[in-house]
Amino acid sequence: MNITRAGSFAAIIAAGALVLSACASGETTDNGSEGETSALSGTLVGAGASSQQSAQEAWVVGFQEANPETTVEYDPIGSGGGRETFIGGGSQFAGSDRAFNDEEIAADNFASCVPGTGIIEIPAYISPIAVIFNLEGIDSLNMDAATIAGIFAGEITNWSDPAIAATNEGVELPDLPITAVHRADDSGTTANFTDYLAVNAPDVWTVGQIETWPTEYGGEAAPQTSGVVDAVTNGTGTIGYADASRAGDLGTVAVAVGGDFVPFSPEAAAAIVDASPRVEGRGPGDLAINLDRASEEVGVYPIVLVSYLIACNEYTEGAPVDLVKAYLSYVISEEGQALAAEAAGSAPISADLRSEAQGFIDAIQ
Repeated sequence: MNITRAGSFAAIIAAGALVLSACASGETTDNGSEGETSALSGTLVGAGASSQQSAQEAWVVGFQEANPETTVEYDPIGSGGGRETFIGGGSQFAGSDRAFNDEEIAADNFASCVPGTGIIEIPAYISPIAVIFNLEGIDSLNMDAATIAGIFAGEITNWSDPAIAATNEGVELPDLPITAVHRADDSGTTANFTDYLAVNAPDVWTVGQIETWPTEYGGEAAPQTSGVVDAVTNGTGTIGYADASRAGDLGTVAVAVGGDFVPFSPEAAAAIVDASPRVEGRGPGDLAINLDRASEEVGVYPIVLVSYLIACNEYTEGAPVDLVKAYLSYVISEEGQALAAEAAGSAPISADLRSEAQGFIDAIQ
């Protein structure tokens, strides 16, 4: 699926497009005229997290405007599908809402990578996961982790339940059944959401962090981020979870952190990422983050999605290595991160993380 959409993002990137071509591609350009263009060419294929879709659309348009002889394709098939496609060699990069785990990395069966050289994983897209709902006349609700877990575990089944009312004084809650909507596909968004529930409400959410929704908890299943948003939007008394960039006009939940209720925002998402450690024991270029979901720091939002761009440290013969390096460099650049923030409401990565990641991108072979 080629998601180039020049119309919707051209105005954002037009002013800086030619300047970005040289720094993003790492290639020489034709000099000395207003019509300076990039010498980079070819096709790059990626697949994965649907949470990245809006950002990828902006990145693809910006990159192709700066490098008109290139084509970048990104299929938002979901994190699980993206990782499987990358493992099988069907794409040169993947987007995933979780990093590969230790067992997957140890298997070392990435078809596009030279055996034994490993992968790089860059947290290039940081965004809160919004708990979204559809109740007429109500735009926001406060909930603690146990209440959210109870709803999605099927223990709290009506919007007038005392657990919801207790944290929403003065809100007229309807006597209406709750329909909890979850992802039907293997999903990194589900993994991040259930990790929050498992850490903060383990007595209620007893199945731990999972990527595939447990059948015993029921609810309504919908495919990918767009499917969940559509199901919540078109239902009555519905609730779900999705990348915050897709929340639109739906109601959203402010979650309990310490003694406060914190609504989602890019700033609150970035705050918890900065306060969290790296996953231990990873190889060079693997920048996977171990999020501190139980943080009680003021102003942090704990239901955060850190979505990765995944590539090889060393590709097998014939791979478009220069194009991989150029596109990943563009994505993590200040300009690329600003585009994602504009298009998807994500939180730009820090300058320190950008510098570290760029070193690993430059070393790709």
